[in-house]
Amino acid sequence: MPVISYDMPDRFVAGAVGQPGDRAFYLQARDGRRVTSVGLEKFQVTMLAERLEELLDEVLRRSGGAVPAVAPAELQDDGPLDQPVEEEFRVGTMALAWDPEDERVIIEAQEVTADEEAESPIPEPGDDEPPMVVLRVRITAGRARAFAERALKVVSAGRPPCPLCGLPLNAAGHVCPRQNGHLG
Repeated sequence: MPVISYDMPDRFVAGAVGQPGDRAFYLQARDGRRVTSVGLEKFQVTMLAERLEELLDEVLRRSGGAVPAVAPAELQDDGPLDQPVEEEFRVGTMALAWDPEDERVIIEAQEVTADEEAESPIPEPGDDEPPMVVLRVRITAGRARAFAERALKVVSAGRPPCPLCGLPLNAAGHVCPRQNGHLG
């Protein structure tokens, strides 16, 4: 399995390209002139940020203060994604881990498989898929807090949610399931 590895990159962020309602979401790592961008879904950005916060809160609770409780201000990154954004692959499965020896968060984003795309749980015999690619990033707890904070801002910068069902509202409203399919 090929691994694109970044150990303490200069930058690791979540970002979006496009207008609300038609945005593409990315994770982007940069170290020097090397930049890797991987595409993912909005809900994956949200889940990654929330799970990072939970992981860091647990490490903080167990260690008694070895990680910051909030993102350090000097690590805040509100800049746009590095251009051009060239998607290496689409993300399927993600994993998080804490390395207590180096006090680093490890984030892995694995390429979506053909089975995940087709939602077929059983591969066909004789399918010779190329090996999946993994983006592996190791960052400090402070950078992970800053990443999570930015990721949640990026997600919330889209269309506002419907107050009844939580689905995104378009400028003309939307068909709300809580109003029996009437425009909300």
